[in-house]
Amino acid sequence: MGDDEAGGLAIGREEHRQATFEVGVVERFRRQVEGIVVSGRVERLPHRGRVLLCGIELGNVYYYFKTKDDIVAAVIEARTEEIRSATAALQRRHGSPKARLKALVGLLADARDTVADHGCPLGILCAELANQPGQSPSLTAPLMQTLLDWAAQQFHAVGRRDARDLAVELVIAYEGSAVLTKALAQPEIMAREARRLEKWINALQV
Repeated sequence: MGDDEAGGLAIGREEHRQATFEVGVVERFRRQVEGIVVSGRVERLPHRGRVLLCGIELGNVYYYFKTKDDIVAAVIEARTEEIRSATAALQRRHGSPKARLKALVGLLADARDTVADHGCPLGILCAELANQPGQSPSLTAPLMQTLLDWAAQQFHAVGRRDARDLAVELVIAYEGSAVLTKALAQPEIMAREARRLEKWINALQV
């Protein structure tokens, strides 16, 4: 291997390390911002000249995110992608639409202890962002719409013409039980609702 080739490999490895570092920096920042939003403190999003608790200089942050809206959009896109990934995994693992829907209900029920302690991150995120003055619904809509669309596809595959209505009913049932679970600090509420939803899905007829 010549000196030029060796030098090229060294540069390539350095660029890879730098890219990996930058991805980690952006992800840590995004998660911290999401925590601020979910806690209802959107107005406390950091400004230039401050240093975040995770040790990221605001100069570096604003290299990637030019405005506060850019920061919030990154949080929403990351959460939306998590929903897409989770539902895609359900699609691969389960052969029938009813099985996929019940698996989704199971995933939500598994989070009942976390919801009892902290609330539903998805619901809180949507509510807090929607309450901000001048906030466009188009920014937060993908969070719930992605889940609704996937659920509607499953109900349609079952053969239901009212697939969209059933998807809305499913998400409402989950978010409603999440609110009560948090308010009363009773994880069993979500567990009971999950069992009811599984029976409801099993009983669906074309």
